[in-house]
Amino acid sequence: MSPQVRISTAFAACLMAAVAGVYPRPACAAAVVPGFSYVKSAGGIDEYRLDSNGLTVLLAPDHSAPVVTFQVTYQVGSRNEVTGTTGATHILEHLMFKGSEGYNDPKGNSVKQFLERVGGQFNANTSVDRTTYFATVGRENLEGYIAIEADRMRNLWLHEADRQSEMTVVRNEYERGKNDPDNVLLEEVTAAAYVALPYHHPTIGWRSDIEHVPIAKLHDFYDTFYWPNNATVSVIGDIDPAAALNLVKKYYGVYPHSPQPIPGMYTEEPPQTGARRVVIKRPGELGTVVIAHKVPNARDADQPALEMLDAILSSGKNARLYRALVDKGIALNAGSATDLHRDLSLHTVYAALAPGATHMQAEKALLTEIDRIKTGGVTAAEVARVKQQFIAADAYKRDGTAAVAGEINEWIAVGDWTLYVTFPQKVEQVTPADVQRVAKKYFDEDQSTTGWFVPVQQAEKGS
Repeated sequence: MSPQVRISTAFAACLMAAVAGVYPRPACAAAVVPGFSYVKSAGGIDEYRLDSNGLTVLLAPDHSAPVVTFQVTYQVGSRNEVTGTTGATHILEHLMFKGSEGYNDPKGNSVKQFLERVGGQFNANTSVDRTTYFATVGRENLEGYIAIEADRMRNLWLHEADRQSEMTVVRNEYERGKNDPDNVLLEEVTAAAYVALPYHHPTIGWRSDIEHVPIAKLHDFYDTFYWPNNATVSVIGDIDPAAALNLVKKYYGVYPHSPQPIPGMYTEEPPQTGARRVVIKRPGELGTVVIAHKVPNARDADQPALEMLDAILSSGKNARLYRALVDKGIALNAGSATDLHRDLSLHTVYAALAPGATHMQAEKALLTEIDRIKTGGVTAAEVARVKQQFIAADAYKRDGTAAVAGEINEWIAVGDWTLYVTFPQKVEQVTPADVQRVAKKYFDEDQSTTGWFVPVQQAEKGS
């Protein structure tokens, strides 16, 4: 075989791998940087592993603008907390902006000072399954941000004075949440739905833990979870892959693998043995009804069908819940959604009551629409409509490097970033029979948790 034929064969292998979508693709298409192992690719995103410490790196070149989004996702969230440390992940997220050994306000090079100086857009957030830090900067400022982000992975300042000041900020967030009756209702429904899994706890934590968690416990939490082998770095934008990997190695390669294994989650939710109910009574104007069911983790093969079921129930004015509750004056709005988790996820339908409507009316109407799908199914036209809506919305969510990073982040959190690529493909394959099947499979009354928010008049002061 001639050299020309050998080259053509290798090139053809690359093309075939690209068409296949997710693949351990041939080395001809991957950057080769000493110290990194190539893992796999999907949809133009390449995964690498830093051999020295297990850091996962995702690269997604996009040369449409001279900007880069750099994101670090730690596999730690409220799922990893226990009584006494609820909210620790979120408080620690705040403390990550107070400075590290190499980069801090006194030196004039803290993360905030640097990013404000170069015009970067940055933030962080905490969820049940992950904590994320990210910034979008001009490509020339990428190294500066990587240096700062890497330094606070292992060299964070954790001072009691900072804990005290940030505790009051977090407590204010907590109190704002408690001023929203619907937020309180969903928290209590979630706490009732999950008995054993730590999703029982709100991400922001319980107030007493927020106020009293010792700085030593936060330090222990940091030293348990903030390691390269518990993190995924995503670099998306105007990059040269080899150069980006070398920068990651330069700043993150100085850290070892965690000295102890990252604690795993072995708790399992026990079977639910009957319907559960929660009633919240507090000052407010109008009532709300929420009906929740536990459904499989976000990686489960049934999630695309549940996504289409939610859209049929609640996407637009032609949705079933809108026609059955809003058009008929029972609710001001109604919807259906699945909160995707690494472990058991939570599916909810809800109705915000219209003036004059009763909780029982709304609950009955919600259950009737679920039963209609279980007994009568959905039409091919309905599925086709919501698929088109999903495709359009999904494209919008992927517009720009920060948007792409945000979407990938949520799939990293639940345990499989390649679902960023494959989930829309799986949605395209959903049939009407799939939608009816998942409704029958998961929406059993004995497996439900129903919550009512019942508004009451606020007592006058001095009464």
